Amino acid sequence: MAIGARDYIDKLLVKKYADEKVDNHDAMESMVNPEKMLEAMNDVAAIQRNMFMLSQRLSNTCYAINAKAARYQRREG
Repeated sequence: MAIGARDYIDKLLVKKYADEKVDNHDAMESMVNPEKMLEAMNDVAAIQRNMFMLSQRLSNTCYAINAKAARYQRREG
């Protein structure tokens, strides 16, 4: 695979865009501190994990209460 302009249209495009300025993302400073972002993501994950565990415990507790309070009747038939 060759690199560079091969025909007349490609040469015109190279000439047109040769002086265009583009954003150099390597030289840009991020507006978000990556350490703080990862810390915030970790906090959110911990909160979600704790909420899930509490939800499971509440579900188990409600199930146990409902099972204890249930009154079973014998069906004739």
